[in-house]
Amino acid sequence: MEIIKPNTRIDFVGKIKYALILSWVVIGIGIVSMVIKGGPRYGIDFSGGTLLQIKFAQKVSVNDIRKTLKKMGVETGSVQNVGAEEDNEFLLNFETAQDDLEQFSEKISEQLVASFGKDSFEIRRAEIVGPKVGKDLREKALFAVGLSCIGMLIYIWFRFEFRFGLGAILGLVHDVFITLGALSLTNTAIDLPVVAALLAIVGYSVNDSIIVCDRIRENRPKMTREKLGTVINISVNQTLSRTILTAGTTILAIIALFLFGGTVIHDFAFTMLVGVISGTYSSIYVACPVVIYWEKLFPSQKKGRR
Repeated sequence: MEIIKPNTRIDFVGKIKYALILSWVVIGIGIVSMVIKGGPRYGIDFSGGTLLQIKFAQKVSVNDIRKTLKKMGVETGSVQNVGAEEDNEFLLNFETAQDDLEQFSEKISEQLVASFGKDSFEIRRAEIVGPKVGKDLREKALFAVGLSCIGMLIYIWFRFEFRFGLGAILGLVHDVFITLGALSLTNTAIDLPVVAALLAIVGYSVNDSIIVCDRIRENRPKMTREKLGTVINISVNQTLSRTILTAGTTILAIIALFLFGGTVIHDFAFTMLVGVISGTYSSIYVACPVVIYWEKLFPSQKKGRR
C-alpha cells in the first residue's frame, strides 16, 4: 500500500541541522528535569515500598481514598484503578517499606472502616519490596536494556556495516533519553511495566532504523555518481510509506491502550507512545546523520564502494 507517491522528493537531509538542534533541546529539557528532581523517579519495584490492592463494595473515588489516608498521616506514592472504574478496585503504592506488613494493613483497615463502614472493602493483596530487592531489580533492568543495545549493535555490524549499526544504536540512545525525559517531566515512576516498554522501544527503534539503512545500502551501489546525501534522501522517501503505515498503526493501538486500558497500563502505554514517535523520528534524523558524518570522517570507505 502506497500512501506516498513514488516520485516524492522531500529534502530530509537538508533539514538535519534543525532536527539535531531540536533533539538536543528536547534531551536537554529532560536532563534538566531529572537533575532538578534528583534523577528518575522509581516505582516501588526499584526503590522499595509497600503495595496494597483493595476492592470496595460501593463506588469510591481515588480522591476519597487519598483523603482517608491523609487523615492518618499516610502519604501514598500513587492510587490507581485496577480494571474498569466501576469495579471499585484500587492499587495503593506506599513509598516506604513497612517493617510489619500485617500491622500496617490493620492500621489502614481501621481507617477505611471509619470512613466507609464495616464490610465495605476487602484487602486482596499486601506486599513489601525491600530497598535491597528494589536495588537489585533496578540493576538487572539497566543490565537488560544495556545488553539489548550491545546485542543490536553486534547484529547490525555483522549484517550491514559498523556505521549503520552505530547510527541505529545512537538513534536508540536518543529515544531512551527522550523517553526518560518525558517520564521525568510528567513525574511518571519507572517500574517493571515501564522497563518492559523501554525494551519494546529498543526493538522498535532499531527495526525502524534498519529499514532505512537497508534501503541506503541497496541504493548506494546503484547510485555511485550521486552524493551520499542524495542517496539517503531517495532511500528515506522510498521507505516513507512503510514508515508512516507502521508508525501510524502502532500509535493508534497504543493510544487505544492509553485511553481505554485503565490506569494500571497507563504508564506502559505512555512510555510506548513517546518511544515510538521518537523512534520514527530518530530513524531519519539521528541514524542517517551518523552515516553521513562517518563517511566524512572516513572518506576512504566511500572510494572503496565505487
